[in-house]
Amino acid sequence: MKSEGKEVKSRLKIYKEEAEAELENILSFWMQHALDEKQGGFIGKMDNRGNVVQDAPKGGVLNARILWTFSAAYRHTNNEVYLEVADRAYNYLMQHFWDYTYGGTYWSVDAKGNPLSTRKQIYALAFVLYGQSEYYMATQNEKALEGAKALFRWIENQSFDPKQGGYFEAFSREGGLLDDLRLSEKDRNDPKTMNTHLHILEAYANLYRVWPDQHLGQQLERLLEVFLQYMVGEDGHLILFLTEDWKPTADLVSFGHDIEASWLLQEAAEVLGRQELTKKVKAVAVAMAKATSETLQPDGSLYHELNRENNHYDKHREWWVSAETMVGFLNAYELTDNEAYLHHSWNAWQFSKDHLLDKERGEWFWGVNDDYSLMEAEDKIGFWKCPYHNARACLEVVHRCEKMINK
Repeated sequence: MKSEGKEVKSRLKIYKEEAEAELENILSFWMQHALDEKQGGFIGKMDNRGNVVQDAPKGGVLNARILWTFSAAYRHTNNEVYLEVADRAYNYLMQHFWDYTYGGTYWSVDAKGNPLSTRKQIYALAFVLYGQSEYYMATQNEKALEGAKALFRWIENQSFDPKQGGYFEAFSREGGLLDDLRLSEKDRNDPKTMNTHLHILEAYANLYRVWPDQHLGQQLERLLEVFLQYMVGEDGHLILFLTEDWKPTADLVSFGHDIEASWLLQEAAEVLGRQELTKKVKAVAVAMAKATSETLQPDGSLYHELNRENNHYDKHREWWVSAETMVGFLNAYELTDNEAYLHHSWNAWQFSKDHLLDKERGEWFWGVNDDYSLMEAEDKIGFWKCPYHNARACLEVVHRCEKMINK
């Protein structure tokens, strides 16, 4: 049972203050180092030691996540400097990533902003939608809201599977389904993946906050049902890769996605406001947090992945996994009053401070190996290394701790 004593309140207060300070640190790094003053927008790549890779391509996911992060940060702080970065991200996105001929957004542009990969990866479109809806909340810019609605319609018209439900992964510029659907070279070439569905869910929930459209609400509810029926296993772990008709194609566990999905599923249900569905999803969220807690390491971290076909653990630790661990277990604590979950969240933050924060140059390292040595070859800024998971974790910790302190 939860203790109402001073110790818990004190822990929450410290946690909130440290998260607030770290949010400022993360945003400062991106404002100081990520702006491309020569060619516009943001640089495409910076290595682990702070060296900018000249003329690196610029990713749509990176730009969209910057847009979301600085829009959310402005809404939290009312700091006009953050709004300037959000404006920059929005304007660059609309000038260089938006496809005014066929709709949707490009996967990447070159360093000068010319289209490079014009494929329409639904994962990327979802993040642009996510960023635009957050930017609308920050600015009330109607064009941003119209852009988010247009992306919703593009995804529904091209990607939604009316027979089996859910969404296909990737399309040509013109909207034809591709043979190579993979999000990255590390992924399986399967028609439906948990990862893409999770971020469509996240994006649709954010859009529904400002545009409670009936069709959008219906599709958001369908997404939740897809997760409950096909993607959350009986053991509380996610099924990552699936056939068109929802048969699992691999027996993998992604611990970071498990704990991330636990709170994002709940958030989507709460946004929809369906009481019975929310009750069901909250129970699933706790079950997922419990399952993930059983795999926590003594240092407060989570391994990256488990291949259950050969019982092989990928034991490196990535920045985004620790960030989502902070949020997911704090959410489980709010749901259950079980202080063990609060400790899990706090311990993930301690691990991040000890091993992931770059105290010399700023931001978080990509990750560490099992012996805590740095993953030197990974980016500090890049296609996938963005200020979204860790900045969002700080925002969530601040909001949730504040709410619990004031109870």
